[in-house]
Amino acid sequence: MDILIRQQTCRIYTGGRDFDRERPTVVLIHGAGHDHSVWNNQARHLAHQGFGVLAPDLPGHGASQGVPLQSIDAMADWLLEMLDTVGVAQASLVGHSMGSLIALAAAARAGERVSALVLVGSVAPMPVAPALIEAASSKPARAHAMINQWSYSPSAQLGASATPGTSLLGINQRLMERQAAGVLATDLSACNAWTDGLARAADIRCPTLLISGERDQMTPPRAVKPLYEALVNAAGGARMITVAGAGHAMMAESPDAVTNAIRGFLRT
Repeated sequence: MDILIRQQTCRIYTGGRDFDRERPTVVLIHGAGHDHSVWNNQARHLAHQGFGVLAPDLPGHGASQGVPLQSIDAMADWLLEMLDTVGVAQASLVGHSMGSLIALAAAARAGERVSALVLVGSVAPMPVAPALIEAASSKPARAHAMINQWSYSPSAQLGASATPGTSLLGINQRLMERQAAGVLATDLSACNAWTDGLARAADIRCPTLLISGERDQMTPPRAVKPLYEALVNAAGGARMITVAGAGHAMMAESPDAVTNAIRGFLRT
């Protein structure tokens, strides 16, 4: 569905079913240089399991108008404004990579509106290699190749896929290529600049689940520990699971494991 936010059209995927605000709402937030489609498997499943699904294209991404927002806090403000526009008072937030930082910032800012938080492939802070930011600015094809190299497990690099006959790396390549110029560089810079994650984690009042990929090179499980400890000690508490064999793009590499983890946590 399309809605107007700040006089610009925002595209929101609802998992193949009309959005029903009377159902428990779950918001799926994509990462840098991506759009809602990274959540297609999870969105469809959740929409047919009793949830109202909102998977937006962030401003300037996918089919949403505007330019990409410059900071994680600006994206979190926009997300909360999206919920106001749709008429949702409370929702669970699920974010991947950059999207996890947006979810964390929004939950810390408007805790009474967030019933649960799921952070997929998340660390805080989330530094980005200067070489990747530079490539995203001046040589996007090189940046796309670097991201594909770092986002997938060795088996995926060799062609393994949960959907036989599809190339996960090829799909991700096309997804990054179809974003507007400058989107990836802006997103990566926003991730790199946001250093408030651990402080914000201490303010989270809802239960949190962290989902980490065992073979994740971008946000490896060992790097998640500071964020996990901050959330465990927060009012809402936290738990963490590791998806065996999965890389950073775990929603595509291990869609059933990620979907089941999210559904199970939100129902609990």
